[in-house]
This record gives sequence, structure tokens and C-alpha cells, in this order.
Amino acid sequence: MAINKEFRSGMIPPEGTNEAAWWFAFREDRILVHEDSSSIRIPCVVNFSDLRLAASSQHYLGLLDGRRCYAVELHDDVTAPGGMTFEGLRQVYDRVDEDLFWVAARAVQIVEWERTHRFCGRCGVRTEPQGTERARKCPQCGLLHYPRLSPAVIVLIERGDKVLMARSRRFPPGMFSVLAGFVEPGESLEEAVVREVKEEVGVSIRDLRYFGSQSWPFPHSLMIGFTAVYAGGEILIDAAELEDAGWFTADQLPPLPGKISIARKLIDWFITKNMGARRAE
Repeated sequence: MAINKEFRSGMIPPEGTNEAAWWFAFREDRILVHEDSSSIRIPCVVNFSDLRLAASSQHYLGLLDGRRCYAVELHDDVTAPGGMTFEGLRQVYDRVDEDLFWVAARAVQIVEWERTHRFCGRCGVRTEPQGTERARKCPQCGLLHYPRLSPAVIVLIERGDKVLMARSRRFPPGMFSVLAGFVEPGESLEEAVVREVKEEVGVSIRDLRYFGSQSWPFPHSLMIGFTAVYAGGEILIDAAELEDAGWFTADQLPPLPGKISIARKLIDWFITKNMGARRAE
């Protein structure tokens, strides 16, 4: 899903600017934010040293509406300055500006990639950053290490005026969503959708259509969204993955995922389509 403000990815920061920049700083997978009683804010200062914290690594990401953006890795024992705290990205994604969240999502993946690819997975030699592209190269065997990206499919299944929704064991209390899962080696996206649906709820689908895609930083996914139509079978959940699943109408939905997720965008599409059809009757 598109960022509303203009974001331009980059590797080399512009020279000769003293304007404040956005700093997306992480201690492990927790982001540093200003916090008060009503909101949280991403740090925005000229230099990261202005926050009086030492960075173990720093990566220029690009420009968000003309303002520089950086990803920063902090040491595991760093303490947040006064008035600031470290929050999990899941806990901030509906509490900060959506455009800033998506840059933060990019930042955490870059930081995690660099942290986990400092040594070559083939020969164990320390890797080196490449100045012209987002990659680390082994100086001994030449293997290039790019940021990891894991494709995952997510699908909304319709049955007349109802939608199939399920509750994962990992979800917050009461929340349901549409079905999703990772693509396996050798699979097409379409094959992955059909397999995931069959494995998780036991039903068959038809009329698979592409909906849209979205980066999702938990941990480094690219979510590819689809819609489909129920083709047969009774719901039989995979108890290792799901607690419950069922068919819901647009006016009787359970608690839903956050608004900026592609899961919610699929569900909102279904709601708009079905509520509009009811008003037209």
C-alpha cells in the first residue's frame, strides 16, 4: 500500500544540509520514541549525537517529503534518555503518523539485516558494506548478502454476503482476521494461497484475484493480497495454527486488525462492497 507522503529511497545522504532528520533508532527490535501522556513521536534532530546516544551502526534510508531519514542500531544495554522510551513496533504502528511507521518498518528490517549478516554464511569471514547498493559482500568468497525479504500471501474469501475469518493463537484477545501464510520454495503465489487455505481451514476456493501488496516488518515480510470465492468444503481448522474460524456478514464482524494493515484493507473492501449493495436494495 502506497505511502501518502513522497518517500524517495537513497543510499547516500545529501551534502551541506543542517535541517533536522528523522532518526529511527532500535535497541534490538524496539524503537526509540519520545513519549508523553497523549502521544509518541519519532526523534527529529539534525544529528543523532544530539540525543547523546552512541550508535553502533547508521544507515541512510532516503527522503520523506524532503526530510532525511536514518536507521540506527543501538547497543543492547543502552538506556533511553529522559522523556523517551523503547517500544515494540507493533505497539506504535497505530499511534504514529502512518508515513513515519512505514519508514520505521523499512528501518527495522535494514538494522536487523545488518546485525545478522556481519559474517558470511558460507565461509564465516566478516562481510563488508557495498557503497553503491544495499548489500554486504564477503571479501574472501565474494558472496553478496542482500536484505532478506520473505513473501507471504493473505486472502479474503467470500461466500455470498459472508467472509471467512479466523483467529490465530497469536492474536490479541477477541481479534479475527483473514487467512495468511508464507510462500514455500518452489511455489507460485497462487499455489501458496490454495495450500494455506486448505491447510488452515479445509475449504476450497476459486476466482483468485490480486488485490495489492504491503511490506510488513514482522519480521521481514512482503504481504501479497488476494480475494477469492468459496468453492466447497466445511471448515476444519488446523488447531496448531488457529483457535477458531467462521463466516461473518459485514454488519456482524468480530474485532479487526489495525487500519493500516493489508488485512484490514481487504476487510474494509469487503465491508464497503457489501454495505453498498445492501443500501442499493
